[in-house]
Formats: sequence, structure tokens, C-alpha cells
Amino acid sequence: MLSVPVLDPSEAYALWADSYPPHAHNPVMLAEERAMLALLPGRLDGMRVLDAGCGSGRYVLHALARGAAHVRGVDLSPPMLERARGALAGHADAGRVALHEGSLTALPAPAETADLTVCGLVVGHLPDLHPALAELHRVTRPGGRVVCSDFHPIGAALGWQRDFRAGGERYAVRHARHLYSHWHAACATLGLAIERVVEPMLDPVDIPPGARFDPAALHVPVALVFQLRRLP
Repeated sequence: MLSVPVLDPSEAYALWADSYPPHAHNPVMLAEERAMLALLPGRLDGMRVLDAGCGSGRYVLHALARGAAHVRGVDLSPPMLERARGALAGHADAGRVALHEGSLTALPAPAETADLTVCGLVVGHLPDLHPALAELHRVTRPGGRVVCSDFHPIGAALGWQRDFRAGGERYAVRHARHLYSHWHAACATLGLAIERVVEPMLDPVDIPPGARFDPAALHVPVALVFQLRRLP
């Protein structure tokens, strides 16, 4: 594997934002998104949803499509938030969305206000899982649900990187490997019940002809997806 510059998330997404669409745009994200959406309630009518690390807004849009009463999106990257605002421009339900700049370890949201908290492919940007899960726990009401995903640690063991192109150059985003044992320990400490764990695999149909990828990716899970419940 060729070495590429590894950037911290804020620097990486400042470069990536211009070409980052508000939907799953590669086979790994498609696999992760199918698993995430399968764990979300089919309808979110009357529910307050918080998307922690909302990026360009893909799960914000999914929450609106399922009828959420209010969606709060939080992201560390101002350029990615601008992409999300662009995706919401002219959307019939954009008035039910509030977007805020903020960190996953210090979410700009009151405690116990989200009926559902979503966090897709973000926790791996942090070296320690516990502070992120502590914040997701804090903002979710007792009895509420947290649906959270990360790249599978198998990928890191195989040398995969979350890479992208910008300005004709290739870069990777810094990513930490969080094992299932880390999730279990943090959840047990915080009072988050692990209700379901899904390990989605790639669908060969999603891989475009001539794509550059490790053939091993067809035989191992590419994401870890958790359905958690905040205990009363």
C-alpha cells in the first residue's frame, strides 16, 4: 500500500468537503448505511433526533424522511456543515433542522433531550471511545436509543485507510481502532445497554467495475454497528 499523508479530521474534511455528497458514496458506506437504517425505527414521528458528527447531512436527511419532529446536526467541520446546509436548501422540512458546530466530546445540546441519537462513522476519529459515548449518553433521554457505527477494526488490521482525493492529491483521515471489547467496557460503565450489534459486509453489486480495493474486503465485515439503549 502506498503511503499517503494522514491528516487530522478537521484538516481532512476542510479539503474533502467540496466533493463530499450528502449520501453514502462508496461500497463501505453503503454497507454501513443499510445496517444503520435497519436499526432505526421505521417512523420517527414526534421524535427529537440528534445526529452527532452529521457531516454533509446524510442521516439528517434520513431522519427527516422518516418524519422526525426536530433534528439537531452537530459537526466539527464548518465546511462540512456548509455542505449540509446546501443539501437542505429548499427542502420542504428544512425548518425542522438546526445545525451546530461542535465536538463529539462536547456536544452543543442539552442533556437528555434526544429521543434518538445517531452517530455514523465518527467515533474512530477519536483516540478514546469512552468520552464520545459519554456525550452520546448525556444528550439521550433515559430509555432513548443510540445508533452508532464505526469502521470495523479488521480493516485497520489489514492496513486499510479512509482515504480520499482533493486537488489531485490523495490523503487519509486519522482513524483509531476501537475493538468490541472497548465498546462493551464503555457501555457497561456508562449505563448504555447493547441491544444489537451488526457487522455488515460489502455487497459486490456496489463495487464499480475497475474499482481499486483489497479483494479480502469481500470476505470480512467492513463496519461495526451498534443499537444502544440509555438505561433509566
